[in-house]
Amino acid sequence: GTFTVRLLQTTTFQNTSFVDTEGLGLLEDIQLGSLNKHTWSIRFYQPWVRPALPRGDWDTFENLIKIYLQQFSHLVNEGAMQRDVPYPFVVQCMAGCKLYPNRTSQAFAYVGYNGQDFLRFDPENVTWRLSQDTNLSRYVQSFLQNYTALNELVEIIFNDTCVDDMKVLLHYGRAALERQ
Repeated sequence: GTFTVRLLQTTTFQNTSFVDTEGLGLLEDIQLGSLNKHTWSIRFYQPWVRPALPRGDWDTFENLIKIYLQQFSHLVNEGAMQRDVPYPFVVQCMAGCKLYPNRTSQAFAYVGYNGQDFLRFDPENVTWRLSQDTNLSRYVQSFLQNYTALNELVEIIFNDTCVDDMKVLLHYGRAALERQ
């Protein structure tokens, strides 16, 4: 069948100095793990998830998460101040990939703002598309589109890492998926 891995992030910006982030990883509807919001380390929920990938891969993944969340909070706060965005507000992100029975795959990323669709990433064209046309969404789209390093990283993660890691998780989690 078709399988989907999703990483969910909800970040609440109370003000410029208080940011609260929640994160969850899913394989289909199976919760793989969550983000400890105080240490930004991964809490594993299934006994087969940690052994699915080498310890070094998890360490790299945790370090990437920490760097990403620091940059994300800083850049969003900076943009909010420049654009006079009123606090508090919530940013939600969902990213992942689907693996189809014919072994093709499709990556996705969506950004929400205060519960509304905001932007989506088009991995085929490596572009950010508007989900709503506002001054703020056009500003964020322009910023992200010109953030070349981020777009290159996203492209690598989507085209290589996501599907490769999902195949390993599917192998280790097959019994759990069949019970579902």
